[in-house]
Amino acid sequence: MSLSWRRIGAIFSKELRDYRRNRFVILTMVFFPLLFVILPTIQILLINASASSAKLDAHIGLSLLYMLMIPAMVPSVLAAYSVVGEREQGTLEPILTTPISREEFLIGKALAVLVPTLGIAYVVFGIFLGVSALFAEPGAASAIFKDSHLLVQFLFTPLLAGWSIWAGIAISARSLDVRAAQQLGVLASLPPLGIVALMSFNVIVPTLGLALGLAAALLLVDVLGWRAVAAIFDRERLVAGKQT
Repeated sequence: MSLSWRRIGAIFSKELRDYRRNRFVILTMVFFPLLFVILPTIQILLINASASSAKLDAHIGLSLLYMLMIPAMVPSVLAAYSVVGEREQGTLEPILTTPISREEFLIGKALAVLVPTLGIAYVVFGIFLGVSALFAEPGAASAIFKDSHLLVQFLFTPLLAGWSIWAGIAISARSLDVRAAQQLGVLASLPPLGIVALMSFNVIVPTLGLALGLAAALLLVDVLGWRAVAAIFDRERLVAGKQT
């Protein structure tokens, strides 16, 4: 299969332009990250220096889990809008009647969600680390900067986003209502967070081998998700506006 990165880039650029004109998308990109950085930051700053090790681990685990809610939930909302939203606006049919392949269309859509999501997620995490280093109790700050915590954050952020994107696009392509698609997309983004949550709370000790193994499994799921979405993507049905 030969992909045209020029056509993919055209879809990517178009999506970013559409985001800037869509108030809901802008609010999603601003509100969720603010929520998920303010709450854990306050929690970390309020930790008492005399807190027990178990209580400290619980607070830090919850705070870091908030950080991973950004790559799970933000792309699920945007991806769920990606197809059904264009259908409602009447801009989907002109795109699908061009020579662009379904793979190029889907990759362009996915990248337009992934790139800003990763930018937002890593910036928010950087702000959280900076505030923690400057103002948190030394014990809490040193615990946050443990290699295992950083590994989980940096490794799983793009992988969780990938899962949410493909699940959201699949739902969007089969839906006729934007709100229903977005609600289902958020629900579909949650399962991988279960394992990550166990690692964040040290219920499962996030060793390098375990983290890499789970990351490889999630990467495989992301790749298979792309192929599955491409296989069920029916451009004729979408152009006709029918639901099966």
